[in-house]
Amino acid sequence: MSEDIKFVEKEHVVIRFSGDSGDGMQLTGTLFSNISAILGNEISTFPDYPSEIRAPQGTLGGVSGFQVHLGSSTVYTPGDEADVFVVMNPAALKVNATGIKKNGIIIFDVDSFTEKDFEKAGFTSSNPFQELNISDSIQLVPAPLSSLTKESLSGFDFDLKTISRSKNMFALGLVCFLFNRPIEQAIHFLENKFKKKADILKANIKVLVDGYNYGQNIDASISIFQVNKSHSIKPGTYTNINGNKATAWGLIAASKKSGLQLFLGSYPITPATDILHELSERKDMGVITVQAEDEIAGICTSIGASFAGNLAATSTSGPGLALKSEAIGLAVMAELPLVVVNVMRGGPSTGMPTKTEQTDLLQALYGRNGESPAVVMAASTPDNCFKYAYMASKIALENMTPVILLTDGFIGNGSSLWKLPKLAELPEIKPPYVTPEMKEKVKVTTRNENSKIRYWAIPGMEGFAHRNGGLEKDYDKGAISTDAANHQKMVNARQQKITNIAQQIPELKVEGCVDADVLVIGWGSTHGHLISAINSLKKENKKIALAHFNYINPLPKNTAEVIRSYKKVVVCELNSGQFATFLRSQVEGVHFYQYNKVEGQPFTVLELKECFKNFLKN
Repeated sequence: MSEDIKFVEKEHVVIRFSGDSGDGMQLTGTLFSNISAILGNEISTFPDYPSEIRAPQGTLGGVSGFQVHLGSSTVYTPGDEADVFVVMNPAALKVNATGIKKNGIIIFDVDSFTEKDFEKAGFTSSNPFQELNISDSIQLVPAPLSSLTKESLSGFDFDLKTISRSKNMFALGLVCFLFNRPIEQAIHFLENKFKKKADILKANIKVLVDGYNYGQNIDASISIFQVNKSHSIKPGTYTNINGNKATAWGLIAASKKSGLQLFLGSYPITPATDILHELSERKDMGVITVQAEDEIAGICTSIGASFAGNLAATSTSGPGLALKSEAIGLAVMAELPLVVVNVMRGGPSTGMPTKTEQTDLLQALYGRNGESPAVVMAASTPDNCFKYAYMASKIALENMTPVILLTDGFIGNGSSLWKLPKLAELPEIKPPYVTPEMKEKVKVTTRNENSKIRYWAIPGMEGFAHRNGGLEKDYDKGAISTDAANHQKMVNARQQKITNIAQQIPELKVEGCVDADVLVIGWGSTHGHLISAINSLKKENKKIALAHFNYINPLPKNTAEVIRSYKKVVVCELNSGQFATFLRSQVEGVHFYQYNKVEGQPFTVLELKECFKNFLKN
């Protein structure tokens, strides 16, 4: 090992992998994240990749990246800037040049930094680091990743293209050395991934080991980062999980807890497809999935499954939610339980399918014809997608209503450390089934007059035969009705049922300084960045508070009370002000300031701090 190498113990480290779409950056980042999670580090990840299947090699449009933040204490975000940046070509350097910390390290594949590569990336000189004004404080570590990978696999009968695909494993081995990560865990993951491809497995393991060994013999003066096991992790069984998988598992848990079979009718759409993939592999858990011919067919199969007595769900992203709007209205009118998972992405239309936004909120709240109230919820981290998928199922089943659960590309694809819950500790799910004494008396509109929740009679139950559908019904008789007064009564009943759910959900909590003058409001996936900015300002003796929403319709019952207790309120969201607009309609007499961003990227902690300092100053 080089005498120049030194160990540096750090509480938090951010590493970013970036290269072409075919360079395997997502796999490299995922393996490194999994290893770190196994070692007991807190983690937060951010996969960032283009929507094109394969842009021209070496161009800016084809850059794919994966960022992971690991720490020995609580980690809320994937980090603003990277301590270590592993870059495979000049295009990746250009796209990520502003995201490297002062005194950071750039490890680059010198084999891919040729005049031809500079031209593809739009550089006008032969020194991209100088052209990008890369700070002198940043350490540049040239590593011939391509040629070393070729040398490592010289004994294998592979073509050059296959050999080139393995250089990400060389980079992973090198980074494992620099972060003092054991490569045995990486080898274990590779064995599972390539268990049916013996030659590919053997090659990847060899390159991984050679990359690790290269780190021990590297000539450059470089640090080995030591990030110890997190002291904030409570005892239990943990795994690294992304939001889409956590959502799928939350639905499965609700199925088991309620005793109902889970049915998912869906259609593939980025970035929600992994929910369908995950559930389709869970036949062992009694899950039924249908990949329908389109979005409309997907949700309609789910509504049929709900009518038949199942826990029914459908998954989609923005344009798909628009297509499902008519069927959601049917579920509202028929008062059937249904979970609609919308993993938001950049829009409108096809928009930016692999980028993240919070721009579907008003569509979820109002995007249906007629008075069509539905519950709207939002998860805020990859791991709590499990919790809110479970709670969405519970609320849907117990209140006989569709529930729209909003996640987004950031937390759907991103991952974090998750403590596996025990099924026995999850709250009970008790649907409002008809009772034997109701036999021969139940109509499709028969409901609990206090809660306005319709009783659930499953088809096939003797004595409970009924018809249901999208036409308005008589409140008392259940027959089709066009009576004006009756329609008003039914509209009121359906709305009251949703309004009453405010009594079932937790009250709004305030984080930070409760005696502050400035209250920051956020919802959904912005929580990590918002609380990080709040905590950082708190350390600077700034008084500022955060109220973050996971339940949006209905709002927590103390929402108005909390908001009115602060002098200044600023709503931060990744859209042009949709939640602020909704809050103005729900909480009168309050001026809501806004901080908005619609760039297809999450907030940064730095930009939020600057924003909040201005509000505190003024």
